[in-house]
Amino acid sequence: MAEKSFKYVILGGGVSAGYAAREFAKQGVKPGELAIISKEAVAPYERPALSKAYLFPEGTARLPGFHVCVGSGGERLLPEWYPEKGISLILSTDIVKADLPSKTLISAAGETFKYETLIIATGSTVIKLSDFGVQGADAKNILYLREIDDADKLVEAIKAKKNGKAVIVGGGYIGLELSAALRINNIEVSMVYPEPWCMPRLFTSGIAAFYEGYYANKGVKIIKGTVAVGFDAHENGEVKAVKLKDGRVVEADIVVVGVGGRPLTTLFKGQVEEEKGGIKTDGFFKTSVPDVYGVGDVATFPLKLYNEIRRVEHVDHARKSAEQAVKAIFASEQGKSIDEYDYLPYFYSRAFDLSWHFYGDNVGDTVLFGDGNPDSSTHKFGSYWIKDGKVIGAFLESGTPEENKAIAKVAMLQPPADNLDELAKEGLTFATKI
Repeated sequence: MAEKSFKYVILGGGVSAGYAAREFAKQGVKPGELAIISKEAVAPYERPALSKAYLFPEGTARLPGFHVCVGSGGERLLPEWYPEKGISLILSTDIVKADLPSKTLISAAGETFKYETLIIATGSTVIKLSDFGVQGADAKNILYLREIDDADKLVEAIKAKKNGKAVIVGGGYIGLELSAALRINNIEVSMVYPEPWCMPRLFTSGIAAFYEGYYANKGVKIIKGTVAVGFDAHENGEVKAVKLKDGRVVEADIVVVGVGGRPLTTLFKGQVEEEKGGIKTDGFFKTSVPDVYGVGDVATFPLKLYNEIRRVEHVDHARKSAEQAVKAIFASEQGKSIDEYDYLPYFYSRAFDLSWHFYGDNVGDTVLFGDGNPDSSTHKFGSYWIKDGKVIGAFLESGTPEENKAIAKVAMLQPPADNLDELAKEGLTFATKI
């Protein structure tokens, strides 16, 4: 097969790839210089839509509606945008070998791609229960959600199992967002997770109590402190029940598993320095190998604000790290310098009529403020995290855009807070007057 050569190659076709492509165009990339190689069959899109509006029975999102960069309020890059800019969008192409010393990528079909500069934007893959040998985990209608193909399977299952029963395995992002989406589709939902409360990596028990109460009010059955250890299937191979470690058996027509992901770095093992489960980069997303950059989920980078090395799995960082890497590539070619990446960690979620935002770091003491009663009509409440006498993290449910900006500012500026009782009383006012 003919070898193809490009000045720049982005490996991966997710959110990072789309935002990187837009930045390349802004920086004046010439026609024919840039290729995006993706194993997906569609142009880069905003992945968060898959666990939200893509599954809604009304006001449903479909491509081309949520191609990048609409998720951050930018222009939508339709598939034709790429050839118009002279960018090669190479889809449905699975790269099975990366040889960094020779700057070569080889696809499953045997195609060879050469590059001068590589951006690794391979993202994460979902952790599957079959990876752990869970009995019956290969039954039909046991689904995962990462790519648009997964979302299409879930949409089909929802249609086929009208008013049926679903079990969501996992109490994190995917668990909470999919439980909401399935309830909106009138599916009976049970959510199972081993931890003492939902979203334990971010939520305190106080924050979680609101969401668990709210979801229960919406008819979601929450089963905590146990895990799925097996599945029973009908004769046609479709799942019919989930067996839990505590001995309970829960009926299910659909099972969706959201137990986390792992960064896709296998192609580069032994060729590039790794740290904390990702590819180690600097503040410009350069790796230990010259002309190779890593962005998004795969990058372990210096988080300037906290003076430590971290890996961040979130769409906001996927977008911003991609833009930073492309700016750094052009600056280095032009002999210019840019500022190091200075990132404020940011996470958000939307489910039912709820919408929360979190900025900063969730370590230290916490204070809860506002109306955290799940039966309340306003359900506006939040939390601050305080370490060494400073507010370093802030969470807000149902905030206005201005209020969300205010809590972001608090997390960035880290104002002093000596009296936690006073802080709890002041609540949102503390943030809005900073």
